[in-house]
Amino acid sequence: MSTPATEYSLAELMICANASAYDNDGEVLVTGIGVLPRIAASLAMLSSNTDILMTDSEAWLLSEPNPVGKRPADFKQKNETWMGFSRIFDNVWSGRRHLTGGPTQIDRFAQANISALGDYSKPKVQMLGVRGFPGNSICHANSYLVPMHSTRVFVDGECDVVCTIGYNPDRLPKGYSFDEIDVRQVYTNLGVFDFRGPNRQMQIVSLHPGVTVEEVQENTGFPVHVPDTIPTTTAPTEEQLEIIRRIDPHNLRAKQLKDNPPGVRG
Repeated sequence: MSTPATEYSLAELMICANASAYDNDGEVLVTGIGVLPRIAASLAMLSSNTDILMTDSEAWLLSEPNPVGKRPADFKQKNETWMGFSRIFDNVWSGRRHLTGGPTQIDRFAQANISALGDYSKPKVQMLGVRGFPGNSICHANSYLVPMHSTRVFVDGECDVVCTIGYNPDRLPKGYSFDEIDVRQVYTNLGVFDFRGPNRQMQIVSLHPGVTVEEVQENTGFPVHVPDTIPTTTAPTEEQLEIIRRIDPHNLRAKQLKDNPPGVRG
């Protein structure tokens, strides 16, 4: 029987929430981009969905996920088989992949931006470019993790650069329907959200301890749907925390967030 933890950090709460995104995925390739999503994917693979496949982010499929951060000199990762780019693309195009990324902007259509901020012809900030986000968003499930929920991330209007397919009818590719676009969930320091509200509106799935609806709306650049009942985000279990500590022995998770909500330790 799982034992609920009495003390945990906000980062650990977000990791466990993100890990739950993969519970019913079955055998899929999971990619967590960033420290918290990477730990969350590993946690899911070692607990709630042991059918998950993960790579070492280079060319090997792993039978067990690697820990994050510096590893001992004698560490040997548990390679299962080769997983080069051609096989990655096979997974992407087949839909048998679930990615959690960290966009710089998300708009009311669930479109995301990792490319640039400001006018596209002369951006204020140049970032990664669109990378694989267009193909990812149209081929398989995607979730997002945002360390600091604010109107700078959840923007009014459209993203400065639209890098993903979302639920904007004016941008939906010919021959596609909204049912084929799978923006699964969004995890932030305030709560868990999805785009299954009325007319694909972003809605609250759960709020972290001490967080209010008013706080969410103040930090979101567009209206958020508020269901009649809003649960509190499920607390980590002691078993989950033990796995997290094993995957993140240097506590890199603690450096990813600035603030904790009331009632959750630092």
